Amino acid sequence: MSDITKCRGVNCPIKDQCKRYTAKESVWQSYFMESPIKDGRCDMYWGEQNESIFNQLKEILKKKTNENNCNKN
Repeated sequence: MSDITKCRGVNCPIKDQCKRYTAKESVWQSYFMESPIKDGRCDMYWGEQNESIFNQLKEILKKKTNENNCNKN
């Protein structure tokens, strides 16, 4: 299940490397209304590097939440 806005990959040469296209859809999945490709570029591309950054941010937020919960006790 993907809690991201997916892309239908219309006219996209790199869709098979983009998580917004390859991720498994959920029951209530959101999609871009139009292809995000403008002038041959996609500002919404989500490749391996983007996935790594996203996972690092999730870990940072998780640690901060745990620290805040510990400080409240």
